[in-house]
Amino acid sequence: MKKILLSWLLVCGMGMSGVAYAQTDYPTLTQLNQRLQRIASNASAELTSLTKTDGDKDIWVLKIGTGQKDQKPALAVVGGVEGYEVLSVELAVQFAEKLVADHRKALESTTFYIFPNMSPDAYEQYHAALKYERRGNAVSVDHDRDGIPGGSGYTDLNGDGMITVMRVEDPMGDYLVSKEDERVLVKADRSKGEAGKYLLYKESKDDDKDGEFAEDLKEGIAFNKSLTYKFPVFEPLAGDMPVSQKESRAMLDYLFEQWNIFAFVTFSPANNLSSPLKYNAGNATKRVVTSILEKDQAINTLVSDLYKETVKQQSYLQDNQGTDGDFFQWAYFHFGRLSFSTPGYWVPEFKDATGKGKSNAEANFLAWADSLGMNDVFVPWTEVQHPDFLGKKVEVGGIKPFVMRTPTFEKVDEIAAQHTEFILKLAGMQPKLEIHNVKSESLGNGLSRVTLDLFNNSAIPTHSEMGEKSRWLRKIRIDMDATPDKIVSGNKIELVDSLGAYEKVSFSWIIRGSGNVTVKAGASHAGFTSTTLKL
Repeated sequence: MKKILLSWLLVCGMGMSGVAYAQTDYPTLTQLNQRLQRIASNASAELTSLTKTDGDKDIWVLKIGTGQKDQKPALAVVGGVEGYEVLSVELAVQFAEKLVADHRKALESTTFYIFPNMSPDAYEQYHAALKYERRGNAVSVDHDRDGIPGGSGYTDLNGDGMITVMRVEDPMGDYLVSKEDERVLVKADRSKGEAGKYLLYKESKDDDKDGEFAEDLKEGIAFNKSLTYKFPVFEPLAGDMPVSQKESRAMLDYLFEQWNIFAFVTFSPANNLSSPLKYNAGNATKRVVTSILEKDQAINTLVSDLYKETVKQQSYLQDNQGTDGDFFQWAYFHFGRLSFSTPGYWVPEFKDATGKGKSNAEANFLAWADSLGMNDVFVPWTEVQHPDFLGKKVEVGGIKPFVMRTPTFEKVDEIAAQHTEFILKLAGMQPKLEIHNVKSESLGNGLSRVTLDLFNNSAIPTHSEMGEKSRWLRKIRIDMDATPDKIVSGNKIELVDSLGAYEKVSFSWIIRGSGNVTVKAGASHAGFTSTTLKL
């Protein structure tokens, strides 16, 4: 790992004052790196490169806090798990900027680990000459296993510098023009007697002559499809085995050394903040658990309510609660931490003057864009000559890359401010151990009974139910500093599996002798507390 020196303070002569740059579009990787270096010039921040991708891009982590950072409850914020979600990177970086500039008080009790961009190779495609929503890294992969890596990728058939879709007139096709918007294609509903009219593909050619299109992309493995939970075996962009890439391995190796993380906030397509995960008793009791556990569902609901109070935009068509191999589910099911995810932005629901909406997401987006006079979001269907469809009408067009997932940059500051507020509120709910009702009473003959209550003064338990079930999270340890020969009753070290929200547990010892004794209790992810009393 490469520790970045904090002497980069004078980059471009700019100081730390939040987002102090004139930006009109999402930043390039170079601009992002400069901002991360400026954050790292702050005494509370440490910037580390965990590894470099095959595209020679850094995988950064910011550790922000004060004092003994690794011994305080920590919250991890993750951006760029999908390379096409450029907003997610900006939200993570702006959170870090706002944290060191305006929220120093939060650092006294909480440490923050911020992974701004887990897919820098794919992120770069946003600013490339050929623009498309890329997921994979720069590793060379033979996705269709024909012996030629990247043998059939995208092709810019109409020369507009972006990849959209192509429709091919064919009575065997599965798609037809939507009744809600003639620009949009939808699948024909055979049960209703609908007949398809078009084949639909991503803009491409059959370069390897196998009858498939864009099945062997010139990109590698997608970070958000290559983690261990429900790993999608043999699917393109997933790899031959989970955690096979430099970036995923480096991140997980780092996380497994951070025992103090109690929760994750991931900016990704998954969304359990607008709509909490649902508990399923059958799936929760399987050998391989595939449902959020019951107690954790209650926490998810609590945090979801907090999110909806803080982030003003109401969700629309947000039913993605995780996909196979993604990071958000790994953090919960395999790492045992509370895990929350949101895309941070979605196109609002559009209703016409009569109050009627659209059932199709693309039709909804176009109607909403039309209402705002956004004229640069759709490529009109244009006929092209396609070498693989001789004698058939082929048209290229569709919604432009990124526009449905990505707000204009002028809107990002407000979105980032609301999400910063939410993350700080969540951090304020972290487990908080306190010692109460401390008593020392004489029993005669040089003996004293020491009693106390250990209390979790938080609406969040010290352990997720999944973390307790997996036995991965460290237990709460209570240490009595008297020597064993002086402890007549009770244990020098006690272990507690977990403490629920506002739950207490009582302890009692009989100690021989006089003087002072100290009791220390805690775990790095739940915090530590101690008390000293006279026998």
